[in-house]
Amino acid sequence: MTGTIDPERLLAFATAVYVRCGMPEADARLSADTLVQADLWGHQSHGVMRLSWYVARLRSGVCAAVAEPETVVDAGAVAVIDGRDAMGQVLTARAMDEAVTRARAHGIGAVALRNSGHFGTAMYYTRMAARAGCVGFLSTNASPSMAPWGGREKVVGNNPWSWAAPAGRHAPMVLDIANTGVARGKIYLARQKGLPIPEGWALDAAGAPTTDPAAAIEGIVLPMAGHKGYAIAVMMDMLSGVLAGSASGTGVAGPYQAERRSGAGQFLLALDIARFQPPEDFAARMEALITELKGVPLAQGFDEVFYPGEIEARAEARHRAEGLVLPEDTLADLGRLAEETGVPLALG
Repeated sequence: MTGTIDPERLLAFATAVYVRCGMPEADARLSADTLVQADLWGHQSHGVMRLSWYVARLRSGVCAAVAEPETVVDAGAVAVIDGRDAMGQVLTARAMDEAVTRARAHGIGAVALRNSGHFGTAMYYTRMAARAGCVGFLSTNASPSMAPWGGREKVVGNNPWSWAAPAGRHAPMVLDIANTGVARGKIYLARQKGLPIPEGWALDAAGAPTTDPAAAIEGIVLPMAGHKGYAIAVMMDMLSGVLAGSASGTGVAGPYQAERRSGAGQFLLALDIARFQPPEDFAARMEALITELKGVPLAQGFDEVFYPGEIEARAEARHRAEGLVLPEDTLADLGRLAEETGVPLALG
Protein backbone atom coordinates (compact mmCIF):
# COMPACT_ATOMS: atom_id res chain seq x y z
CA MET A 1 0.00 0.00 0.00
CA THR A 2 1.44 3.36 -0.99
CA GLY A 3 0.37 7.00 -0.83
CA THR A 4 -1.19 8.98 1.96
CA ILE A 5 -3.80 7.69 4.37
CA ASP A 6 -7.08 9.39 5.19
CA PRO A 7 -7.10 9.75 9.01
CA GLU A 8 -10.89 9.40 9.13
CA ARG A 9 -10.72 6.08 7.29
CA LEU A 10 -7.92 4.95 9.58
CA LEU A 11 -10.10 5.87 12.57
CA ALA A 12 -13.04 3.94 11.12
CA PHE A 13 -10.86 0.87 10.56
CA ALA A 14 -9.37 0.87 14.06
CA THR A 15 -12.84 1.44 15.57
CA ALA A 16 -14.27 -1.52 13.66
CA VAL A 17 -11.39 -3.75 14.77
CA TYR A 18 -12.05 -2.90 18.42
CA VAL A 19 -15.77 -3.54 17.96
CA ARG A 20 -14.94 -6.99 16.55
CA CYS A 21 -13.02 -7.58 19.79
CA GLY A 22 -16.18 -6.95 21.83
CA MET A 23 -15.85 -3.29 22.72
CA PRO A 24 -18.95 -1.06 22.66
CA GLU A 25 -18.99 1.32 19.69
CA ALA A 26 -18.37 4.53 21.68
CA ASP A 27 -15.49 3.01 23.66
CA ALA A 28 -14.03 1.49 20.50
CA ARG A 29 -14.08 4.85 18.72
CA LEU A 30 -12.46 6.63 21.66
CA SER A 31 -9.71 4.01 21.92
CA ALA A 32 -9.13 4.18 18.17
CA ASP A 33 -9.08 7.96 18.25
CA THR A 34 -6.27 8.00 20.82
CA LEU A 35 -4.10 6.05 18.37
CA VAL A 36 -4.96 8.03 15.24
CA GLN A 37 -4.57 11.29 17.13
CA ALA A 38 -1.04 10.29 18.15
CA ASP A 39 -0.19 9.72 14.47
CA LEU A 40 -1.71 13.10 13.59
CA TRP A 41 0.44 14.76 16.22
CA GLY A 42 3.51 13.12 14.70
CA HIS A 43 4.01 10.57 17.49
CA GLN A 44 3.90 7.35 15.49
CA SER A 45 5.49 5.50 18.39
CA HIS A 46 2.09 5.76 20.13
CA GLY A 47 -0.14 5.56 17.06
CA VAL A 48 -1.84 2.72 15.19
CA MET A 49 1.44 0.80 15.38
CA ARG A 50 0.06 -0.28 18.76
CA LEU A 51 -3.36 -1.44 17.59
CA SER A 52 -2.28 -5.07 17.28
CA TRP A 53 -0.85 -4.93 20.83
CA TYR A 54 -4.17 -3.87 22.32
CA VAL A 55 -6.09 -6.39 20.22
CA ALA A 56 -3.84 -9.18 21.52
CA ARG A 57 -4.57 -8.10 25.09
CA LEU A 58 -8.31 -8.06 24.50
CA ARG A 59 -8.19 -11.49 22.87
CA SER A 60 -6.13 -13.03 25.66
CA GLY A 61 -8.60 -11.78 28.27
CA VAL A 62 -6.11 -9.84 30.41
CA CYS A 63 -7.98 -6.67 29.38
CA ALA A 64 -11.78 -6.41 29.61
CA ALA A 65 -13.53 -5.27 26.44
CA VAL A 66 -16.48 -3.81 28.36
CA ALA A 67 -15.49 -1.25 30.98
CA GLU A 68 -17.27 -1.53 34.34
CA PRO A 69 -15.32 0.86 36.59
CA GLU A 70 -16.29 1.21 40.25
CA THR A 71 -15.91 4.37 42.35
CA VAL A 72 -14.44 3.13 45.61
CA VAL A 73 -13.79 6.54 47.20
CA ASP A 74 -16.14 9.51 46.73
CA ALA A 75 -14.97 12.38 48.92
CA GLY A 76 -15.81 15.78 47.47
CA ALA A 77 -12.86 16.90 45.36
CA VAL A 78 -11.28 13.43 45.60
CA ALA A 79 -12.26 10.15 43.97
CA VAL A 80 -10.65 6.75 43.61
CA ILE A 81 -11.85 4.55 40.74
CA ASP A 82 -11.19 0.84 40.26
CA GLY A 83 -10.98 0.24 36.51
CA ARG A 84 -11.32 -3.56 36.82
CA ASP A 85 -8.74 -4.16 34.09
CA ALA A 86 -10.63 -2.49 31.23
CA MET A 87 -8.97 -0.51 28.42
CA GLY A 88 -6.79 2.23 29.87
CA GLN A 89 -7.98 4.65 27.19
CA VAL A 90 -11.63 4.32 28.18
CA LEU A 91 -10.94 4.43 31.92
CA THR A 92 -8.61 7.43 31.77
CA ALA A 93 -11.02 9.46 29.65
CA ARG A 94 -13.79 8.76 32.17
CA ALA A 95 -11.47 9.61 35.05
CA MET A 96 -10.54 12.94 33.46
CA ASP A 97 -14.23 13.73 32.96
CA GLU A 98 -14.71 12.96 36.65
CA ALA A 99 -11.79 15.20 37.63
CA VAL A 100 -13.22 18.09 35.59
CA THR A 101 -16.69 17.59 37.12
CA ARG A 102 -15.24 17.71 40.62
CA ALA A 103 -13.14 20.75 39.72
CA ARG A 104 -16.32 22.53 38.64
CA ALA A 105 -17.80 21.85 42.07
CA HIS A 106 -14.74 22.36 44.26
CA GLY A 107 -12.17 24.28 42.20
CA ILE A 108 -9.95 21.22 42.07
CA GLY A 109 -10.63 17.61 41.18
CA ALA A 110 -8.21 14.80 42.05
CA VAL A 111 -8.89 11.29 40.77
CA ALA A 112 -6.78 8.19 41.34
CA LEU A 113 -7.39 5.28 38.96
CA ARG A 114 -6.35 1.75 39.89
CA ASN A 115 -6.37 -1.51 37.92
CA SER A 116 -6.27 0.41 34.68
CA GLY A 117 -4.04 -0.14 31.67
CA HIS A 118 -1.75 1.54 29.20
CA PHE A 119 -3.64 4.38 27.53
CA GLY A 120 -1.48 5.65 24.67
CA THR A 121 -0.55 9.33 24.72
CA ALA A 122 -1.00 11.22 28.00
CA MET A 123 -1.69 14.56 26.32
CA TYR A 124 -4.89 13.16 24.82
CA TYR A 125 -6.46 13.32 28.29
CA THR A 126 -4.91 16.52 29.67
CA ARG A 127 -6.12 18.31 26.54
CA MET A 128 -9.63 17.20 27.53
CA ALA A 129 -9.23 19.26 30.70
CA ALA A 130 -7.86 22.23 28.75
CA ARG A 131 -10.88 22.16 26.43
CA ALA A 132 -13.09 22.30 29.53
CA GLY A 133 -11.38 25.44 30.81
CA CYS A 134 -9.13 23.67 33.29
CA VAL A 135 -5.45 23.08 33.80
CA GLY A 136 -5.04 19.31 33.57
CA PHE A 137 -2.39 16.98 34.98
CA LEU A 138 -1.97 13.24 34.47
CA SER A 139 0.65 10.76 35.58
CA THR A 140 0.83 7.04 34.90
CA ASN A 141 3.18 4.21 35.73
CA ALA A 142 4.49 1.77 33.16
CA SER A 143 6.28 -1.54 32.90
CA PRO A 144 9.96 -1.47 33.92
CA SER A 145 12.29 -0.07 31.28
CA MET A 146 15.14 1.46 33.27
CA ALA A 147 17.22 0.74 36.33
CA PRO A 148 17.38 2.78 39.53
CA TRP A 149 20.21 5.30 39.27
CA GLY A 150 23.40 3.34 39.89
CA GLY A 151 21.81 -0.06 39.19
CA ARG A 152 21.54 -2.25 36.10
CA GLU A 153 18.29 -4.16 36.57
CA LYS A 154 14.98 -2.92 35.12
CA VAL A 155 12.58 -2.15 37.97
CA VAL A 156 11.48 1.42 37.12
CA GLY A 157 9.03 2.40 34.38
CA ASN A 158 9.38 5.49 32.21
CA ASN A 159 6.19 6.65 34.00
CA PRO A 160 5.03 9.52 31.74
CA TRP A 161 3.27 12.67 32.86
CA SER A 162 1.48 15.51 31.15
CA TRP A 163 0.19 19.02 31.79
CA ALA A 164 -2.15 20.98 29.53
CA ALA A 165 -3.75 24.41 29.69
CA PRO A 166 -5.82 26.53 27.31
CA ALA A 167 -3.76 29.25 25.67
CA GLY A 168 -6.20 31.86 24.41
CA ARG A 169 -6.11 32.18 20.64
CA HIS A 170 -3.35 29.58 20.44
CA ALA A 171 -3.58 25.81 20.55
CA PRO A 172 -3.30 24.49 24.14
CA MET A 173 0.05 24.56 25.89
CA VAL A 174 0.91 20.92 26.52
CA LEU A 175 3.74 18.97 28.11
CA ASP A 176 3.82 15.19 27.62
CA ILE A 177 7.05 13.44 28.52
CA ALA A 178 8.40 10.13 29.69
CA ASN A 179 11.22 10.10 32.22
CA THR A 180 13.52 8.05 30.07
CA GLY A 181 15.67 9.98 27.63
CA VAL A 182 13.29 8.74 24.94
CA ALA A 183 9.90 7.01 25.01
CA ARG A 184 10.31 3.25 24.63
CA GLY A 185 7.77 3.35 21.80
CA LYS A 186 10.32 5.25 19.71
CA ILE A 187 12.71 2.33 20.12
CA TYR A 188 10.00 -0.07 18.96
CA LEU A 189 9.33 2.25 16.03
CA ALA A 190 13.03 2.25 15.10
CA ARG A 191 13.05 -1.56 15.20
CA GLN A 192 9.97 -1.61 12.99
CA LYS A 193 11.64 0.74 10.49
CA GLY A 194 14.92 -1.18 10.61
CA LEU A 195 16.84 1.86 11.83
CA PRO A 196 19.55 2.21 14.50
CA ILE A 197 18.83 4.33 17.55
CA PRO A 198 21.09 7.22 18.61
CA GLU A 199 23.86 6.64 21.11
CA GLY A 200 22.83 7.53 24.64
CA TRP A 201 19.31 6.13 24.41
CA ALA A 202 19.90 2.70 25.91
CA LEU A 203 22.18 -0.03 27.21
CA ASP A 204 22.01 -3.68 26.16
CA ALA A 205 21.31 -6.51 28.62
CA ALA A 206 25.00 -6.63 29.56
CA GLY A 207 25.01 -2.94 30.47
CA ALA A 208 26.92 -1.76 27.39
CA PRO A 209 25.83 1.19 25.21
CA THR A 210 23.92 0.11 22.09
CA THR A 211 22.44 1.56 18.92
CA ASP A 212 20.56 -1.67 18.13
CA PRO A 213 16.85 -1.16 18.96
CA ALA A 214 16.31 -4.90 19.54
CA ALA A 215 19.18 -5.00 22.02
CA ALA A 216 17.82 -1.85 23.67
CA ILE A 217 14.40 -3.42 24.16
CA GLU A 218 16.04 -6.40 25.86
CA GLY A 219 18.30 -4.07 27.82
CA ILE A 220 17.81 -0.81 29.71
CA VAL A 221 16.52 2.54 28.50
CA LEU A 222 18.46 5.38 30.10
CA PRO A 223 16.70 8.10 32.15
CA MET A 224 16.49 11.70 31.03
CA ALA A 225 18.86 14.04 32.88
CA GLY A 226 20.56 11.20 34.72
CA HIS A 227 19.50 10.79 38.34
CA LYS A 228 16.81 13.48 37.98
CA GLY A 229 14.82 11.47 35.45
CA TYR A 230 15.06 8.38 37.64
CA ALA A 231 13.82 10.29 40.69
CA ILE A 232 10.88 11.86 38.83
CA ALA A 233 9.89 8.44 37.48
CA VAL A 234 9.81 7.01 41.00
CA MET A 235 7.63 9.89 42.24
CA MET A 236 5.19 9.35 39.35
CA ASP A 237 4.97 5.69 40.36
CA MET A 238 4.21 6.84 43.90
CA LEU A 239 1.25 8.91 42.64
CA SER A 240 0.01 6.52 39.95
CA GLY A 241 0.67 3.18 41.59
CA VAL A 242 1.11 3.46 45.35
CA LEU A 243 -1.33 6.32 46.08
CA ALA A 244 -3.89 4.99 43.61
CA GLY A 245 -3.75 1.52 45.17
CA SER A 246 -2.63 -0.08 41.91
CA ALA A 247 0.48 -2.05 41.03
CA SER A 248 3.89 -0.40 41.04
CA GLY A 249 7.45 -1.16 39.95
CA THR A 250 7.83 -4.63 38.51
CA GLY A 251 4.14 -5.32 39.12
CA VAL A 252 3.17 -3.31 36.03
CA ALA A 253 3.02 -5.01 32.62
CA GLY A 254 3.40 -3.29 29.24
CA PRO A 255 0.82 -3.11 26.43
CA TYR A 256 2.91 -5.53 24.33
CA GLN A 257 2.70 -8.23 27.06
CA ALA A 258 -0.51 -9.97 26.03
CA GLU A 259 -0.19 -12.62 28.73
CA ARG A 260 -0.18 -10.29 31.78
CA ARG A 261 -2.81 -7.98 33.23
CA SER A 262 -1.52 -4.44 33.21
CA GLY A 263 -1.79 -3.33 36.83
CA ALA A 264 -1.10 0.25 35.70
CA GLY A 265 -2.53 3.15 37.65
CA GLN A 266 -3.06 6.82 36.92
CA PHE A 267 -3.39 10.04 38.90
CA LEU A 268 -5.32 12.97 37.45
CA LEU A 269 -5.84 16.59 38.49
CA ALA A 270 -8.11 19.26 37.07
CA LEU A 271 -7.86 22.89 38.20
CA ASP A 272 -10.83 25.10 37.31
CA ILE A 273 -9.23 28.26 35.96
CA ALA A 274 -12.34 30.33 36.70
CA ARG A 275 -11.77 29.74 40.44
CA PHE A 276 -8.34 31.35 40.19
CA GLN A 277 -9.08 34.30 37.88
CA PRO A 278 -11.45 35.27 35.07
CA PRO A 279 -10.82 32.89 32.15
CA GLU A 280 -10.36 35.84 29.75
CA ASP A 281 -7.57 37.17 31.99
CA PHE A 282 -5.89 33.77 32.00
CA ALA A 283 -6.15 33.61 28.21
CA ALA A 284 -4.55 37.04 27.83
CA ARG A 285 -1.74 36.14 30.22
CA MET A 286 -1.07 32.88 28.37
CA GLU A 287 -0.95 34.74 25.05
CA ALA A 288 1.53 37.22 26.56
CA LEU A 289 3.70 34.37 27.85
CA ILE A 290 3.74 32.70 24.44
CA THR A 291 4.54 35.98 22.70
CA GLU A 292 7.51 36.47 25.03
CA LEU A 293 8.76 32.93 24.47
CA LYS A 294 8.55 33.15 20.70
CA GLY A 295 10.00 36.64 20.54
CA VAL A 296 13.50 35.91 21.81
CA PRO A 297 16.52 36.07 19.45
CA LEU A 298 17.19 32.70 17.84
CA ALA A 299 20.12 30.50 18.76
CA GLN A 300 22.42 29.26 16.02
CA GLY A 301 20.82 26.54 13.91
CA PHE A 302 17.22 27.34 14.86
CA ASP A 303 14.52 28.88 12.67
CA GLU A 304 11.81 29.36 15.27
CA VAL A 305 11.00 29.04 18.96
CA PHE A 306 8.04 26.78 19.78
CA TYR A 307 5.99 26.73 22.95
CA PRO A 308 5.11 23.30 24.38
CA GLY A 309 2.39 21.66 22.30
CA GLU A 310 2.78 23.92 19.26
CA ILE A 311 4.66 21.39 17.13
CA GLU A 312 1.94 18.78 17.65
CA ALA A 313 -0.82 21.27 16.80
CA ARG A 314 0.91 22.17 13.54
CA ALA A 315 1.55 18.54 12.69
CA GLU A 316 -2.12 17.70 13.19
CA ALA A 317 -3.25 20.52 10.89
CA ARG A 318 -0.79 19.39 8.22
CA HIS A 319 -1.69 15.72 8.45
CA ARG A 320 -5.42 16.40 8.37
CA ALA A 321 -4.91 18.41 5.20
CA GLU A 322 -2.35 16.17 3.48
CA GLY A 323 -3.02 12.73 4.97
CA LEU A 324 -0.80 10.40 6.99
CA VAL A 325 2.18 8.34 5.87
CA LEU A 326 2.78 5.22 7.96
CA PRO A 327 5.77 2.83 8.03
CA GLU A 328 5.45 -0.24 5.81
CA ASP A 329 5.67 -2.56 8.83
CA THR A 330 2.77 -0.74 10.48
CA LEU A 331 0.73 -1.09 7.30
CA ALA A 332 1.59 -4.78 7.17
CA ASP A 333 0.38 -5.19 10.77
CA LEU A 334 -2.87 -3.45 9.89
CA GLY A 335 -3.24 -5.77 6.91
CA ARG A 336 -2.86 -8.81 9.15
CA LEU A 337 -5.46 -7.41 11.54
CA ALA A 338 -7.83 -6.86 8.62
CA GLU A 339 -7.46 -10.51 7.61
CA GLU A 340 -7.88 -11.80 11.16
CA THR A 341 -10.93 -9.67 11.99
CA GLY A 342 -12.60 -9.47 8.59
CA VAL A 343 -12.61 -5.65 8.68
CA PRO A 344 -11.91 -4.20 5.22
CA LEU A 345 -8.70 -2.15 5.05
CA ALA A 346 -9.41 0.84 2.79
CA LEU A 347 -7.30 3.75 4.00
CA GLY A 348 -6.50 5.86 0.95
